Amino acid sequence: MTDSNLNPLCVDLDGTLIATDSLWESILVLLRQNFWLSFLLPIWLLKGKAYFKHQIAQHCTLDVATLPYNEQVLDFLKLAKDRKLVLATAANQKIAQAVADHLQIFAEVMASDEQINLIGVTKRNALQKKFGTYSYIGDSSADIPILQAAQEAYLVSPSSSLLKQCPAKKVFTAPKPTLKTWLKALRPHQWVKNVLIFLPLMLAHQILDTAKLTDTMLAFLAFSLMASAGYVLNDLLDLAADRMHPSKSKRPFASGKLPIQYGLPIFVVLVTVGFFISLYWLALEFTSMLALYLLITMSYSFYLKKKLVVDVIVLAGLYTHRILAGGLAASVEVSSWLLAFSMFMFMSLALLKRYVELRHLTNKKKVRNRGYEIGDINMIASMGPTSGYLAILVFSLYISSDKVTTLYSSPFILWLTCPILLYWITRIWFLANRQQMLDDPVLFALTDKISWLVVICSAVLISLATFV
Repeated sequence: MTDSNLNPLCVDLDGTLIATDSLWESILVLLRQNFWLSFLLPIWLLKGKAYFKHQIAQHCTLDVATLPYNEQVLDFLKLAKDRKLVLATAANQKIAQAVADHLQIFAEVMASDEQINLIGVTKRNALQKKFGTYSYIGDSSADIPILQAAQEAYLVSPSSSLLKQCPAKKVFTAPKPTLKTWLKALRPHQWVKNVLIFLPLMLAHQILDTAKLTDTMLAFLAFSLMASAGYVLNDLLDLAADRMHPSKSKRPFASGKLPIQYGLPIFVVLVTVGFFISLYWLALEFTSMLALYLLITMSYSFYLKKKLVVDVIVLAGLYTHRILAGGLAASVEVSSWLLAFSMFMFMSLALLKRYVELRHLTNKKKVRNRGYEIGDINMIASMGPTSGYLAILVFSLYISSDKVTTLYSSPFILWLTCPILLYWITRIWFLANRQQMLDDPVLFALTDKISWLVVICSAVLISLATFV
């Protein structure tokens, strides 16, 4: 009887050694690095899967060091020092070799080239021809012929059907997506930003108008779906950078808990439903604003977020864009005072986000995929609070204007809101300087009791100014 320890231990890559798909990872890198080459993808695919993989690998470089490796499989391989370890994958040779060079545990690499797609029966025949007998670690139905021919079969998070067809000597576990994982990818906590859509209706004192309130609620839903689509796309394009971040590395796509091949279909579904709601129930002008929002967020994800200062202006502009869209949805005129206030206030919050990212840098001089260096931190620390204070100055000038008397019975009460806002802006920047601020200001505000108290006090004062 043959000693199994003398057989080479062959390991699949996608879904086995790594909790992701290297082909999809490469496509996303290609989209980010050279978007225009994406129009060649259908042409490459017509020439066969092997040629398709080869061309993608030649036109982009995958950062294999940041890939989400399955630690159970990796530990198992590191302990199998008496075995010849072979990386046998359908991924392109360039990617497979880069993984092998990074891990330094494989004696040999077998992968797809320009003519041969090393998958299924083709991979099995290649392994039998080269080694005769072998052991194999796989994860999918494509591995069935390889696993059935192997002397020892190992499976990673197999389905019940795969486990039944291929009895395994050992089963490795891997996280499977749950409902919570799917929801986390959509970032529903960020929908709180879209509450700004209600602001024009509230400040016009028409919140009790049922028809306008219904339209605004539908606008909120459409914007929330579009915002989630933007976050999904941004996460897909920022995989490598997110995996090097202490908190962003836990995001579903970056961590491998949610397969990245689901990302683009999720994006398409969210965009489609969002536009359907807008076109069917809301004004065409609002739909135009929704389309413009999607265009700006996509431009931000692909290009603008890498540009110094431009990125924070765009982020602040997107907040103001929500207010304008809310006005169109409710057929309410948006005050220039409100637009000026929001632009300065949200510029401060956008700068705060960049400041926190720089504060979290350890041994690096620059934030990945951003235009900021560690030396910029003092400049941002100066600009950020100043922008917030300018927003409060705009608010105080508004209180002194003639227009405020038409909307408020006791506008003088609004002055009490100014010190509350001054306190909040100053406090969050102090916390950021002390590294007690989350990298997401919105998430921080949702979990911060003081921030909630500021919102409640401001709402009470505005109500008193209106009705007293």
